[in-house]
Parts: sequence; C-alpha cells; structure tokens
Amino acid sequence: MSKTYNIALIPGDGTGPEVVAEGKKSLDAAASKFGFKLNYTSFDFGGERYLKTGETLPDSAIEELRKFDSIYLGAIGHPDVKPGILETGILLKARFALDQYINLRPVRLYPNVETPLKDKGPEHIDFVVVRENTGGIYTSLGGATRVGTQDEIATQLMIYDRRTVDRCIRYAFELKKKRNALNPKYAEKPITLIHKRNVLTSCGDLWYRAFEEMGARDYPEIKRDYNHVDAANMWFVKNPEWFDVAVTENLFGDIITDLGAMIQGGLGVAAGGNINPEGVSMFEPMGGSAPKYKGQNVINPMAAIGAGMMMLDTLGETKAAQAIEAAMIEVMKKMKSQAAGKMGYTTTQVGDMVAGLV
Repeated sequence: MSKTYNIALIPGDGTGPEVVAEGKKSLDAAASKFGFKLNYTSFDFGGERYLKTGETLPDSAIEELRKFDSIYLGAIGHPDVKPGILETGILLKARFALDQYINLRPVRLYPNVETPLKDKGPEHIDFVVVRENTGGIYTSLGGATRVGTQDEIATQLMIYDRRTVDRCIRYAFELKKKRNALNPKYAEKPITLIHKRNVLTSCGDLWYRAFEEMGARDYPEIKRDYNHVDAANMWFVKNPEWFDVAVTENLFGDIITDLGAMIQGGLGVAAGGNINPEGVSMFEPMGGSAPKYKGQNVINPMAAIGAGMMMLDTLGETKAAQAIEAAMIEVMKKMKSQAAGKMGYTTTQVGDMVAGLV
C-alpha cells in the first residue's frame, strides 16, 4: 500500500502562488515515480486575506495545520500591509505555535550557478546552518516606555533556557553525525557553534557550555569549533570550505543565513525549513514575495522546488528528494542565470523542465 502525505499549501503573496505551482509539479512527479501520494489542501493566509478580513493566522487555523504532515509555503509579504504584521502574525506565530524550533538552511553552490566569491566553486560551498527558531530576542519579551519623548526607553530581551538550547544543539550534532556517515569530506570538518560569547556573556556562556558538554559526552568522535558571529561572517566569505554544520541562536542565524544565500547564488536558489522533528514542519523559498515580478512569469522557482525537495527528505522520502535535486542540477546547467528575468526560460518552463527530469 502506498503511503499518503497530507500537505497544507500556503501559496501566500506576490509570486508565492507562481513558485508553489512549479514546485508542485516536481513533487507530483516524484510521488508518481516513487510510489507515494500527496494530498494538498490550500489556505489563503497572506496579505490579501488580511486586507479583506483583518485576520493573519487565527488560532483555529493553527489547530487545523496540526493535522497535516507538512506545510508548503510560497511567500508572505504584501506592499499594502505595514511591515511586521504578516511576518509576526503568520510566520512567527506558526513557528512558535507549532514549535518549529529548528530553522534548517542548506548553503550549497550548485554547478553553473554564479557566486560573488572569487575563485570559489561547488566544492567550496556546501554546508548547513542550524538556527534555533523559537527563542531568543524574537520572543519579543520587553517593551517601551515614555514613547515619543527624549526619555524613551525600549527593551527587547534575548532569553534562552537550557532545554531550548540543548534540543537545538542535539539536532545539529545528529545532523553532523549523519553527514559524516554520508561523505568522508564532511567528517574532516568540525561542527561549528556561532555566537558572541565575548560580549553576550550570559547567553553566550550557556550556549558554549551546552555545546561543549554535549559534544564531549555524547559525540566525542565529532570535531568541534567555535566562531564569534562577526568572525563567522568573514569566514563565510573568505573560507566557506571550512564549514559543514554550523549551529547558532535565532537572531544571529537570521543574519548569517542571508549571507549564506548570497554566496550560494542568491535568493532564487535558497530554500529553508522550519522543523519540528516530532511534529509539523514548514518549508519555504527564501526569496520572499517579490511583488514587482508578480504575474510576469519571470521569477525563479528553483528555491521553491528546493523547499519541496527538503520537505520530502524530512518526510522520509529521501530517494524522491534526491531525484528532485538531481533534476534541479541538470536544469541549472542549462540556465543563463538564476536572477529573475534573466534565466533564459520562463518560470513555468523551468518548472516543467525540472519535473520532466525527476
């Protein structure tokens, strides 16, 4: 009997529906080839719904989303909605409510994809950032007083407990263990903790102690390293080949993964997952809604296709995920560029080509 996965689709705003449609083509091709089924249910959460109803992501929707095996997201962001409303009301609310405590961001440079880094190729840029996704400064603990006066005070606190830190670090160590077993070149490199413990002495010390204690106790065979976040930004650019699995807290992870996206060829190819290893995860392209390209059939769908690939891998359909990635690589070799409007193909043509090679 074939396995069936129930997928919640949130196409979202701008070009989100366009790239999700192309991602679905490859997902359906992989399902057909590898003998499983995907049942989709679409939800209209995003800017248009908010402008009509004032709703972002109601509590009833969270309970509905819990019933699915995974969530496939296009993009959130609307030019007519004040920044922060949709991001906090949909993305952050889903992450926190569904306890998607890992943000997983592969940083891999594919063949024939341009990187701004001189003399670096696919053999140099192939690592993964594990970002803690539900704690830290994004929990919005704090506030403001005397607003609008010269005495205004604003606070926003970076708060972590040991359980939250431990579960993120353990996920990273387990991922590193898996990668080491897959390829000897990964095993030669350390797992790297990224923080700012010389200045953020309380949170930094907690993360560092948890990392060192867990590594020494449970993963003594795995090499360990530590970078201050400012140094890590330099090494991502100068020596990306030093990294394999990097683990960090929420704010720093948000920043360094955008840098990672640029060195792997831009937001057109960067995909990520918001992971709850014991629950419902959500996968999305990193490029945002790109409203200026809406309806023009010029946006690059590769990141959305890659997000679908990550979703299948997380669901356990590894061979299907590998087939999608192999098809992506072959199509990228034919493309003139990964930039919108410069690919040499339309959005739908790229989607058709990848699906046809799965």
